[in-house]
Amino acid sequence: MRSNLMKMGLEKYPHRSLLKAMGLTDREIDQPIIGVANSFNEFIPGHLHLNQITQAAKAGVRLAGGTPLEFGVIGVCDGLAMHHGGMKYSLPSRELIADSIETMAMAHPVDGLVLVANCDKIVPGMLMGALRLNIPAILISGGPMLAGRFKGQEVDLITVFEGVGAVKAGKICEDELKELAECACPGCGSCAGMFTANSMNCLSEALGLALPGNGTIPAVHAARFRLAKEAGFKIMDMVNRQILPRDIATLEAFINAMAVDMALGCSTNTVLHVPAIAREADIDLSLDFFNKISSRTPHLCSMSPGGRHHLEDLDRAGGVPAVMKTLLEGGLVSGAPLSATGHTVADNLAHVTVLDDDVIRPLSNPYHAQGGIAILKGNLAPDGGVVKQSAVDEKMLVNEGSARVFDSEEAATQAILGGRIKPGDIVVIRYEGPKGGPGMREMLTPTSAIAGMDLDKEVALLTDGRFSGGTRGAAIGHISPEAAEGGPIALVQEGDLIKIDIPAKTLTLLVDEAELAQRRAAWQPPEPKIKHGYAARYSRLVSSGSQGAVCK
Repeated sequence: MRSNLMKMGLEKYPHRSLLKAMGLTDREIDQPIIGVANSFNEFIPGHLHLNQITQAAKAGVRLAGGTPLEFGVIGVCDGLAMHHGGMKYSLPSRELIADSIETMAMAHPVDGLVLVANCDKIVPGMLMGALRLNIPAILISGGPMLAGRFKGQEVDLITVFEGVGAVKAGKICEDELKELAECACPGCGSCAGMFTANSMNCLSEALGLALPGNGTIPAVHAARFRLAKEAGFKIMDMVNRQILPRDIATLEAFINAMAVDMALGCSTNTVLHVPAIAREADIDLSLDFFNKISSRTPHLCSMSPGGRHHLEDLDRAGGVPAVMKTLLEGGLVSGAPLSATGHTVADNLAHVTVLDDDVIRPLSNPYHAQGGIAILKGNLAPDGGVVKQSAVDEKMLVNEGSARVFDSEEAATQAILGGRIKPGDIVVIRYEGPKGGPGMREMLTPTSAIAGMDLDKEVALLTDGRFSGGTRGAAIGHISPEAAEGGPIALVQEGDLIKIDIPAKTLTLLVDEAELAQRRAAWQPPEPKIKHGYAARYSRLVSSGSQGAVCK
């Protein structure tokens, strides 16, 4: 056992003494020791119940003959960090989480890990740490929030964000927005749509590093706590059989996860997180992989924000296993990869059926012929930009408009809410990338304002930053190279014509090359926005968004 490094042999009696100081018996010390990473905090609704999930997972470990030892992990609530300087620390927190998992498991050589997570950066950060360490590990999430109800309609957090724009447009009054805010988020769990948190929880299941049901069982259901206990049982099986994360998360498994990503219409942030997770397993996933998988994988589930269904609907319809079974029958995923169950994907799906073919449509009747995400390239984004094409109105798939250029999210939001953005405009928000932001802020406030003002069918947004998984409309993020590195987005001027062609996967600045060369010669790199502390270090070390925004 790996934990023998800190508990066996004559020279380890002092170590055993320290373990006994915590009340552990010799029997507990001599059993496999399982590190349980708990990201509970009182800032994130999706984490509010994670102490109970953690206790259930620890109970499973004990019942299966192991000794669980818990430690804490940080987490940022993207909703609370949105539209102020705090969002500059959200994506960078992913690297801290991965590093902390590595640090704890190397300093205290555990035999396995149970990763208790739920929200946006915490899930990928924990998976990155697990693949880096390559010791037996399993992820159990806290599960999704139930949708709220407002005036007879299902609503969620994004409805509230869009409500701000609706007030500005005179569609609803502020008292109605206040009433909506009271009921849109009815309790604990990750926000109810296919936003980043739920996208990553579903993809961890598709990848095989979490058990079936991880992505969709609601946070408040007893089945969620039973699943946590099962995760405790399974980690002991993985330790005994020495099933390692890289045995599960192979290239074939990542391709499966990307296919599920496309079928579900997941967040554009998966294009940052999936390659970053793969990199820890020494697997290179270029952006071209996403277009390749998208072109052959139909969009089968119309989830909020682009559709009317929520995670509880997907769970009732059979969840991620039912989506994978549909894809497996069409030859679009492989049944061969191993999973945390100890069985192959094909074995896991043997008795799975789709229970609602409106929520999970058959391959013969998809919501869209192609997957939910597209990678666009062109002279404005030589290394790529990302759009959730399944959430774009059909008439905006091909669009040409005039650039309205802003060097920060705040300036763009002020213009949008001030009524200065008109139909046909293309809002360009730059110097918000991994280096320039720093931290590549999510921009749910401006995109929701556009949608709430009913401009999402007439106005596009482009940025070297990123968008929330709750964003809908022609919102193209991750434009690389970013402005702070002198990418072409830094050269755009007010009034320039830009052409977006999502079906052709192109993004073109309609300015001749001679003019762009003059602008490039005159361009000067900006001063760093943050000059001290972690964000400044992150800015110096982080790679492009096209490479997953990982630290070099």
